[in-house]
Amino acid sequence: MAGDNVIKKIIEVRDLKHNFGDLQAVDNISFEVYDGEIFSFLGPNGAGKSTTINILITLLKLQEGIATIAGNNVQRDPAAIRKSIGIVFQNEVLDRDLTVWEILEFHGRIYQIPKNERKEIIEELLNVVDLEQKRDTRIKYLSGGMKRRLEIARGLMTRPKVLFLDEPTVGLDPQTRLKIWDYIRDINDSGTTIFLTTHYMDEADHLSDRIGIIDKGKIITIDSPDQLKNSLGRDVIYVNTSDNEKAKPLLEKITSIYDISESVKGIALLTAMDGTMVMPSILDVIKEGGLEIISINLKKPTMDDVFVHYTGKEIRNEPTDKVHPRPGHHGRR
Repeated sequence: MAGDNVIKKIIEVRDLKHNFGDLQAVDNISFEVYDGEIFSFLGPNGAGKSTTINILITLLKLQEGIATIAGNNVQRDPAAIRKSIGIVFQNEVLDRDLTVWEILEFHGRIYQIPKNERKEIIEELLNVVDLEQKRDTRIKYLSGGMKRRLEIARGLMTRPKVLFLDEPTVGLDPQTRLKIWDYIRDINDSGTTIFLTTHYMDEADHLSDRIGIIDKGKIITIDSPDQLKNSLGRDVIYVNTSDNEKAKPLLEKITSIYDISESVKGIALLTAMDGTMVMPSILDVIKEGGLEIISINLKKPTMDDVFVHYTGKEIRNEPTDKVHPRPGHHGRR
C-alpha cells in the first residue's frame, strides 16, 4: 500500500443491496477501501463482485444503501464519480481496426483532455505498460496480454484516484499474468488506489493489501492476506481414511485440533500448534478406532484453505453475474 500510515477512506459502502428480479445479487454489504491500497474482492463467478463494481462506477443504478468514492455520492454525483475513476472491465472491448495510439487518443478526446496534455499522457502510459513499440499496431494484431495492458493504460488516461480492475488477468497465460501484476503494483506505487475483483487465489494473495471474501452476494470476511491465513491456525492437515465419517468423532478428541471440515482432499484439520507434533496423535486415534489412513498431508495455510474455511467450499466456476450493462456513450467497458 502506498503509505502504510494512510487511513483515509477513499471508498465507503454501507448496507448495499441489489436485486435482479428474485435474485439477490448483492446482499446488504458494507466495506471501505483506503486511499493508496490494493483492495480485492475474492470470490467465484456469480458472487456479486461485478455487480458491486458496476454500482460503484454508476453503470448500475443504486437500489438500496449508500456508496461514496472520494467523497462523492454514487447516487447523487455520478458525473463526479466518473471523473475520479478508471475502469478495466472483465470482457475486452477494443476496436480491432484502430491502432494502439488511436485507442488512447480517442479515449482522451471523449474526456476532453487538451491536445498537448493528451499527447503527453499517452506517451507516458505507453511507457508504463511497455507498448511504445506497438503504438502504430492495429488491435487485431496484439496478443491477449498486450490488449489487457492497453486497457489498463486506457483506464489510466484520466489519472484516476481509483482504478477498478474486474478480473484483470482472466484468460491470460501464467507468464503474462505475472507481468500484469507488476504493472498493477507500479500503478499503485504511483499513488493510484486499486480495487480489483478476482477468483484467482494467488492473484488476491500476492497483490492485495486487504482481501474481502465474497460469496452469494455477502462479504464473509475482510483482512490482509497474512491475517486471513494466520486466522486458520498453525498448520492444515488433510487426512483421508477408510471411513471419514467414523474418523471425525475420533479426531475431535485431539485437543490441538480446533476445526474439522470436509474437503475434496478428505478431512481438513486446523491445528493450534506445529502440525508435525499433531500427526502422531492423528495416527494413534485412527488406528485405535480400527480405521486405516489412506493418505495424510501437512501444509501451511493458503488462500485456498482460507476460502474453504470461510465459505465451506472450494471456489466454483459458475455463470457470471446475470446482468452486464452495456456501456453508455462515455466509452467505458
